[in-house]
Amino acid sequence: MDNLMLIGPALIFGIIAVRLGMPPMVGYLIGGFIMNIFELGDPHYFSKLGDLGVTLLLFTIGLKLDIRSLLKPYVWAGATIHMLVVVILGGVVLFWVSLTGLQLFAEVDFTVALLIAFALSFSSTVFAVKTLEEKGEMSSRHGQIAIGILIMQDIFAVVFLAVSTGKLPSIWAFALLGLIPGRRLLMRLMTRAGHGELMILLGLAMAYGTWTVFNLVGVKGDLGALIIGALMAAHPSAAEMSKKLMGFKDLLLVGFFLSIGTAGDISLPVVLVALLLAAAVIVKVGLYFLVMIRFQLRARTATLTSLILANYSEFGLIVGAIALNKGWLSGDWLVIIALALTMTFIVAAPLNVRARQVYGSRRNFLDRFERSVLLQEDLPLDPGDAQIVIIGMERLGTGAYETLKEQYGDVLIGVSSNPDIVERH
Repeated sequence: MDNLMLIGPALIFGIIAVRLGMPPMVGYLIGGFIMNIFELGDPHYFSKLGDLGVTLLLFTIGLKLDIRSLLKPYVWAGATIHMLVVVILGGVVLFWVSLTGLQLFAEVDFTVALLIAFALSFSSTVFAVKTLEEKGEMSSRHGQIAIGILIMQDIFAVVFLAVSTGKLPSIWAFALLGLIPGRRLLMRLMTRAGHGELMILLGLAMAYGTWTVFNLVGVKGDLGALIIGALMAAHPSAAEMSKKLMGFKDLLLVGFFLSIGTAGDISLPVVLVALLLAAAVIVKVGLYFLVMIRFQLRARTATLTSLILANYSEFGLIVGAIALNKGWLSGDWLVIIALALTMTFIVAAPLNVRARQVYGSRRNFLDRFERSVLLQEDLPLDPGDAQIVIIGMERLGTGAYETLKEQYGDVLIGVSSNPDIVERH
């Protein structure tokens, strides 16, 4: 009950953040650090709440996932190339800094430097999804690309966890293939659950039930939540289920943001190193941009996608915790990663609110990097002889289109950021 009382500070700082034009998650992060300073609450309690929220988050991502998007070269190859460059470049720089004799870098040999760079090579799935949802851009071109890259990074994370713990999945992990034929049964259950509270209960059961089963056979449970969500994405009620679970997910993720702030004690040297790492995210963003340009994406698409990924990931804390348990790093590095993560969140949040203005103000410079030949799906829109534009072609937009067409004839064009809606029309 004492921990639940701390919802108050989360609410207060969340409201302050919104009043300052930032997403509420920034307030939760600051609230977590203040609670840490005054030793309020149980960090493990917030961490458990956050774990529940992340699992539900991945399940809802799966419900909206188009598997075909992961097969695009700019997603799977782009994510791989970016990670390799960041790990090698970051590892070399961190090892070079360790040669200066600074106390915090005393334990950092080349292997540990690569490990820290690996932890910082990920971008935050939680931040990206929350930001895209708040802006209504989950189905946008850059939103889908960002989510695809983040899912590829989650797959890399699962591989790392399996290798670092030295535990291979159980032989029973092959039984998970039974989810594919079992999908039909789940589809029927989803249909019969209707549209009320049974749909919510079924969604929670699938997300956390699959998490439990995957963990039992030695596979990361969060991956199971993502997979079962993706298997159910074709159901007509998938989008509705995702919306119904949104409130639960958002509430549980408050615990995740609070837990980051309570990761450990803070000192001046730790803050300075965290500031340097936070500033280095600029290089990471630049690499995202150049990789996507290399794969023939528009400069605008590459810019908006890069800004969504302009942060470090909560996975860095997991890597830091594993390294700490194995004696590779001191506890200070876990706090450094947590602080750097928080700093990038605080900067990236307002930056993404103004992402289009950022591109607009630097358009002439950024467009110079654009390839002469672009992907077919990324070509600029040619409106032809259209005199009227309908933006958003769901039910309301479609109705407006049909009404105006009767009055003015064939002089309209409909625009949507959702590829499925475009294909349907």
